[in-house]
Amino acid sequence: MTPAWAQRQEALLHDCVVAPDVFKHMVERLRDFVVPYQRALETAAGKRNVYRYLQGLLSHLPRKNAEDIATFVDVERLVLQEFIGTASWHYQPLVTVLVGQVVDRLGAPDGIIAFDPSSFPKRGTHSVGVKRQWCGHRGKVDNCQVGVYMGYVSGGDHALLDFRLYLPEEWARDAHKRQECHVPEEVQHGPPGANAGKFTVSVQVGAVGRHYTSSCCLS
Repeated sequence: MTPAWAQRQEALLHDCVVAPDVFKHMVERLRDFVVPYQRALETAAGKRNVYRYLQGLLSHLPRKNAEDIATFVDVERLVLQEFIGTASWHYQPLVTVLVGQVVDRLGAPDGIIAFDPSSFPKRGTHSVGVKRQWCGHRGKVDNCQVGVYMGYVSGGDHALLDFRLYLPEEWARDAHKRQECHVPEEVQHGPPGANAGKFTVSVQVGAVGRHYTSSCCLS
């Protein structure tokens, strides 16, 4: 970002004031939207905690970490930290809900299922899969994570369906890092493009999307 643009951006953000009431109806819609996802969670504790966590994310809190959110919703800090970081729960039922909604609202005979890798810069060394590697976001080799995204595109709109994080070889071989970050045993190293074959929702979407496309950078 050039210094001139940075100054302009700072000025725009300084002048931007949005009253909380503007988001009132949006929050109500988001509350309704999340209900089927909440129901898809397997445990009563999970259903309670996802609601608490979303309350915090949609709140006025300046820093939305687990500790501040726990204080805001009046629960012990460890309750939310465990839910976010270490509790065992399956995300596939939530993806199934998402795919069903996408099929109902965007499904079309000419729909396309698209696979595309993307990177996101990181500063630390502890996030799963982070290393110095090609970072398309910055157009150079940098410290980042890389993942493969699965999306659905039709004439009506587009939506993200699923995601797989790329695990570099040194991460796959490091038992200490794997244990520390709770990387499942079945997750192994492979080229980013190999992840495209691991998405389980494509069959359901395939009923309305007969075409597939992928980035040339998947291999």
